[in-house]
Amino acid sequence: TLDLIDRKDPCFVKFSEMEKMANMQAEINEVQPLLLSVTIVSTLQFYFTGKKCEILQDMNRHLEAVLKEKRTLRKMLIKPRCQESLPIEATFHKYVVELLAEAVTFIENLESHLQTVRSIPQIPNVMKNMDTALTKTEVLVMELEELAEQILKWSKLQKDVYSD
Repeated sequence: TLDLIDRKDPCFVKFSEMEKMANMQAEINEVQPLLLSVTIVSTLQFYFTGKKCEILQDMNRHLEAVLKEKRTLRKMLIKPRCQESLPIEATFHKYVVELLAEAVTFIENLESHLQTVRSIPQIPNVMKNMDTALTKTEVLVMELEELAEQILKWSKLQKDVYSD
């Protein structure tokens, strides 16, 4: 029934203005959290983009410095380190000598350990060869025992022959 009434009357004009204002306020209330979240996200995005930019600039400066010293770095890498003298205080020379001896021992042990590790795949073949060698040795021991018995018998016969 309200729709059928003429809205040009002064009381209805005020009512329609109030209704429009209420609708606008509702729209503002709906849009305001969205605007706030968009503002926060864009602010955070700019913050992290700025941090990433700073990190990339630092990396770029470092790489530029490395490229500037490329020739010097190459010379340092090509030059053997053993030709340089080590600036070690005299009180530590004893420990350096001990450390050097330990390093030599470590390298010797490392070579033997590496050799052992390299031989691991060959262990089954080595074990088979050892079994074969053990069997052959046992056969030779039995033959040697038989031969020793024959020699003792022959020796006894020879004694008997000479004694007669």
